[in-house]
Amino acid sequence: MSVRLYIGNLPKEEIDRQELQAVFAEEGEAVTTKLIKDRKTGKCRGFGFLTVNDDEHADQIIEKYNGRTFKDIAIKLEKALPRTKGEENEDQQQPQQAVPKPVTVSNALNPVPNTGEKSSRRDRSSKKPRRGGSSGGSTNTSTSTNDSDAVRPDPRWASELEKLKEMLAAQATN
Repeated sequence: MSVRLYIGNLPKEEIDRQELQAVFAEEGEAVTTKLIKDRKTGKCRGFGFLTVNDDEHADQIIEKYNGRTFKDIAIKLEKALPRTKGEENEDQQQPQQAVPKPVTVSNALNPVPNTGEKSSRRDRSSKKPRRGGSSGGSTNTSTSTNDSDAVRPDPRWASELEKLKEMLAAQATN
């Protein structure tokens, strides 16, 4: 079974696969290299991959070549993490996890689900309300305790929303 090794800290300039393969030429035909390049510029993105035949050979190569200089820069060599499910090409970037938006009064009272798509304010305001019978762009601001009429906040923000409500109530009494 072949083992993939990550080659990091490569110079971000125009280098080609043959130059990188020449570094590992002592290993013979048992190793193959893949240089990851930027699609627009064609320059190296700073990393690549080395494929070897077995785990034992991979460990030997890591010991031998980790820290070796390539174009005046010490390269980093380690076992590559396994590909994620559904990834077709290793030069695709890993999906970044969505970072929750900070809670503000406007988005805490009117939670909008994060679909991962960018949308403008105009797009959000033109959508129909999800619950309640209010029409137009107005929001349901009733203080009813009936849960079926009230819009329930996103549970991830519930504690933050309670703090905001307490702060608003304190300001209103002053």
